[in-house]
Amino acid sequence: MPSYRIAVLGGDGIGPEVTDQAIRVVDAAAKLDAASFEWDRLPWNSARYLKEGRVMPEDGFDRLRTYDAILLGAIGWPGVPDHVTLHGLLLPLRRKFDLYVNLRPAYLFDGVQSPLRDKKPGSIDILVYRENTEGEYAPLGGRHYEGTPHEIALQVSLFTRRGCERIMRAAFEGARKRRKKVTSITKSNALGFGMVLWDETFRAVARDYPDVEAHSLLVDAAAMDFVRRPESFDVVVASNLFGDILTDLSAIVTGSVGLAPSGNINPERRFPSVFEPVHGSAPDIAGKGIANPLAAILSAGMMLDHLGCPQAARALRQAVADVLKAGQVRTPDLGGQATTVQMTEAVLQALPL
Repeated sequence: MPSYRIAVLGGDGIGPEVTDQAIRVVDAAAKLDAASFEWDRLPWNSARYLKEGRVMPEDGFDRLRTYDAILLGAIGWPGVPDHVTLHGLLLPLRRKFDLYVNLRPAYLFDGVQSPLRDKKPGSIDILVYRENTEGEYAPLGGRHYEGTPHEIALQVSLFTRRGCERIMRAAFEGARKRRKKVTSITKSNALGFGMVLWDETFRAVARDYPDVEAHSLLVDAAAMDFVRRPESFDVVVASNLFGDILTDLSAIVTGSVGLAPSGNINPERRFPSVFEPVHGSAPDIAGKGIANPLAAILSAGMMLDHLGCPQAARALRQAVADVLKAGQVRTPDLGGQATTVQMTEAVLQALPL
């Protein structure tokens, strides 16, 4: 029987609430692959920062690298600047563990109403490959003459041919398993260095995949088309910033950010990958028991796939789809009144166990 050790970083706000429910579903679904999971909950969050001045301990990364995967809730809380929590855990974790593929699917489930007019179930099915370790989120730059009228802030974007190529190859390989179409998101008309390198690398990689249709689209046009004609997209490959923004948009056009999962993946498996919902810590509803757990549950399903539990992953996703199609249990973000636990109970009952 395969056994897996998972670090659980529940984080802040609704993070622990939704990760606890995802764990319940994984424990149940794992039986289909005769697998077992050991969960180690680590209290590394904003409360720890306020108490000790650090989100995680000094040996945190050394401890995390011993796990098979990491399940993350959400990081961020009022009173702690967002850049402190983000740069205190998630962004360095992505870089230190070389989690260069941020995989973010967006799918319009049957039974979920898109805010877009006349969209049929399954008509929106986008898989975004977001470059996750460099680009606009590289920790390069600085501030000078702080607090004076001459203050300067310098924020540097980092693009390497290696970084561009490996995320693009991952996207093309992924497209071969889908509808064989990749759209690259760029802004090379204005950003004449990093984005030009991005475009040149995309054209070079595309030549190695003649069986995959390749397109390049300016990010502003892509933002329009994510709303105007999202059906035209299959696999999308984007830089760190562009991928971040566009996947919030794709989550909303498929009904709710509460349905959007993601995985921060090291394809070579030299480090544990991190799976998390796209949504944040939602302080306004934390503790009320009404957060939608499905994004966390679907993220855990991506983790099951990554770890080699395909039957459990398929059953989990099908259970979520069945619950949404039935429409009898809905959390407030989906127009209902169900609690976090009630939504999870419905998914557990839908599992073919």
